[in-house]
Amino acid sequence: MILIVEDDDLQYEIYEEALAQYQLVRVKSGSEALAGIAQCAPHVLILDHVLEAGELGLDFLPEFKELLPFVPIVIVSGALEVQQQLEALQGPRRAHYCLPKPVDVHELQRTVATALKECGEAEVVRQFEALERSHRVDALELLSRSTDRLSRQNQILEIVSQSRERPNISALARQFKVARRTIIRDLEELIRRGQLKAEVYPEWENPKLPEDQS
Repeated sequence: MILIVEDDDLQYEIYEEALAQYQLVRVKSGSEALAGIAQCAPHVLILDHVLEAGELGLDFLPEFKELLPFVPIVIVSGALEVQQQLEALQGPRRAHYCLPKPVDVHELQRTVATALKECGEAEVVRQFEALERSHRVDALELLSRSTDRLSRQNQILEIVSQSRERPNISALARQFKVARRTIIRDLEELIRRGQLKAEVYPEWENPKLPEDQS
């Protein structure tokens, strides 16, 4: 299933004709897309930038990637400057592709076919296989550490988001049985990724660690 976030009826008709072989679901805003994703995750997400009610598609990119970490996202827009396109394709909350409007139908078809074949869970499998081929004896350990870190960070994000007080580093360290510096680094990463506001932990740019934790 392909989820298309597009408020323009004529543009959606192009998608219907070009992608007739796929099951398409259309919504007209990022808010509506987020609500729908909770019910059924798509295999590909096609995202316009200028949406209904003044919403901007790129503003929703971090939330889409949080909910759909393995789903390829294709941005199709004629309203993005070159720098905005580059930013959309970089970082942990990136899109996989960015196509200009008016969209080339054949390029759109090729992009969607490639996304379904090469991206998503298949991409994760290839990355793991690459680790195995590198003959690193610690490949499984590296993958385990990465998974544990992401899981811990998601739990920290939930805890901090539900509290009006600043995070208690020592309490979090005891809860997750890790060093204080590990919690600080988790908070730094969450802030850099835009998942937490900097004011939640103002010291993130210059953390002060106890001597025994440095």
